[in-house]
Amino acid sequence: MDKIVELFTPQPGYKILDITAHTDEVSRLLGQELSDVDGRLSVVQYPGEHAVLNNHERTTLQLQKVPDYSKPFRALPRDNDIVFIRDVLHRHTQPERILKAIYTTLTNATNIVIISKTGTFDTQTQLAMLEHAEFRAGNVVEGVMDGCTVVMAKKMHMWGNGL
Repeated sequence: MDKIVELFTPQPGYKILDITAHTDEVSRLLGQELSDVDGRLSVVQYPGEHAVLNNHERTTLQLQKVPDYSKPFRALPRDNDIVFIRDVLHRHTQPERILKAIYTTLTNATNIVIISKTGTFDTQTQLAMLEHAEFRAGNVVEGVMDGCTVVMAKKMHMWGNGL
């Protein structure tokens, strides 16, 4: 699980959006990683099991609860440096809408990381959805979390939607 923090390098003021059906050790680890850079962790909680998150010193924690998988989350445009979406995309009734919202909230040249339990969401379908949503360089990252598939892609500056 510690390999999840190897997927990004936080800078001062770094902002992570964690969209999840299960706030857990990954969320805690992301918050802990941000405490060294005065970062912000925004957690969007879709229905599921959610552990209590502790505020880390020097990390701003924002929580948002979404009542069901037909509703979108709220986030400001170009406000996040990386988005983790965990076990939500394949459950949502409008996954394209979620990807569009993620694209909009990411700053330029930043990453989306999709984490799902192995076998719950076809990786080729994920990669095709990412490409359709104008994310580039989509790939499967091996060995990050046991029992999970990790897919990453990048929002490129002046590509596709150009936001």
